[in-house]
Amino acid sequence: MDIREKMLPVLRPYGGKEEVEALREVIESGWWGKGPKVTQFEEEFAKLVGAKYAVAVTSNSHGQDLVMKAMGIKNGDVINPTISFMATAMIPLWQENITTNVVDVDPYTMNIDPDDVRKHLTPNTKMLIAVNEAGVPADIDRIREFYDGPIIEDTAHSCWTPGAGTKGDVAVWSFQAVKTMPCGDGGMITLNDENLYNKLKEMTWFGVSSTFSRVNKNDKVTGKPGYTWDYEVDKIGYKCYMIDLTAALCLEQLKKLPKHLEWRRHIQTRYNDELCEQITRPAWSETVQYYCAKVPHQHRDSLIDYLASKNVHTSVHFKPLHKYEIIQKHMTHPGRKFPIADHEWLGLVSLPCHPAMTEEDIEYVIYWVNKYFEENN
Repeated sequence: MDIREKMLPVLRPYGGKEEVEALREVIESGWWGKGPKVTQFEEEFAKLVGAKYAVAVTSNSHGQDLVMKAMGIKNGDVINPTISFMATAMIPLWQENITTNVVDVDPYTMNIDPDDVRKHLTPNTKMLIAVNEAGVPADIDRIREFYDGPIIEDTAHSCWTPGAGTKGDVAVWSFQAVKTMPCGDGGMITLNDENLYNKLKEMTWFGVSSTFSRVNKNDKVTGKPGYTWDYEVDKIGYKCYMIDLTAALCLEQLKKLPKHLEWRRHIQTRYNDELCEQITRPAWSETVQYYCAKVPHQHRDSLIDYLASKNVHTSVHFKPLHKYEIIQKHMTHPGRKFPIADHEWLGLVSLPCHPAMTEEDIEYVIYWVNKYFEENN
């Protein structure tokens, strides 16, 4: 097979004229900041995932940080899995006097291991972050058998896996540029607790009271709905709300999400059916944020280099968090062992999987992966 001229990316966003038109509409409306598009997106997304409330924010990371601050997470530790992006361990460290209680993972799903959670719970554990790695739901039900504290379900990879976002106290989603619903960047907090919802809404904009609305509250001078300068601030807040330009992209991507996920699952099925036996297939994912295959450890890095020479970009999701010196400095149990993650991550390799891929692209990846192992038995 001839080598392609352009690199095939492992991940990439995919949109079209609909997104361009949606942005044009917002630009011409004059309402570029937080406005009606954000409200519409919050309502539609909450309905999709089966939540009572939704708060649109600038990123998943800001969303998790906001939840921790709203719930008063401080003076203790936060449990999180070691196979995850750096944000999972870093966000708890933004809180007051918190250490990151990193735990091991399940060898098949690469999700947080309930048994290791049980072993490393402390009297000062304040929260647990359960990441749905590659879109596969974490086993929160098992964790709930022995832990009744607050749980953030990190649904960054599982937009939208049926049932995702329903097991934790709060779910936080991601619309970052290469996620399953890419919108440049952005996030959403979904929940069913009205008091926490109201608190989060205020905290997204400097603590301005949720009784103030630019579009709903009557102006005290004119008596008509519209802008008013009169509002209350009764708590410390931040500035991390989504804006209408982002929400316009999100609304268009939301319409396309079922079709995009169907194509991701098609890629997953072809890989599962046609890749050679040296490839260990990952757990089935409804969203396939990443196709995280495993290969014999001695072949992982050389396979990555080989595919790069054929203009196929791959990645590793993820290097264990405890491997980073900065995380070791702030771990609840520094120096502890992670036998599962330390073994499994050495074979991880993510193959291209996104809705911009064609059948020819899929065939190309399969051919060169299989060719590598033909040449390197």
